[in-house]
Amino acid sequence: MGAKSAISLEQYLHATFPDVDREYRDGEIVERSLPDYLHGRVQGAIFAFFWALRSELALFPCVETRMRLRSNLVLIPDVAVFYPDEPARVPDTPPLVVAEVLSLDDRLTAVREKLEEYKAWGVPHVWLVDPHTKRLYMRDQGLVEVTSLRIPELGIELLPNRIFE
Repeated sequence: MGAKSAISLEQYLHATFPDVDREYRDGEIVERSLPDYLHGRVQGAIFAFFWALRSELALFPCVETRMRLRSNLVLIPDVAVFYPDEPARVPDTPPLVVAEVLSLDDRLTAVREKLEEYKAWGVPHVWLVDPHTKRLYMRDQGLVEVTSLRIPELGIELLPNRIFE
């Protein structure tokens, strides 16, 4: 195995990658899973749901946006929703919602770690969506399967039929 070389956060923030964007953890570039069509379709459906509500509820949804959780950690959620204010170019305050969509080659250990990071950062609603099994999960005290994804304080409920065919 080759030696790893650390890069600064500033170097990372100015880096581009030829395929899928990468995350940053403790000076290292971390590759992400390559999404397939099903992943993209579900990710798009979640984004579209929030995009349709943006004016009515002052929501600011985005996809695959670098977010600075700490000085040594930048993660890229599949979908994030900010409320009630628009975030900075590289957000460093937690969104209202983070949704991760599973890819076939995702490792559950890595996904769970990511969900834990979002929760520790202060994201109130951390969701995991599995497009292959059509299951929804919420990260609360642990990872819990749910029948819909809810944001009670805004009266929002995202039902499975809105994102799965």
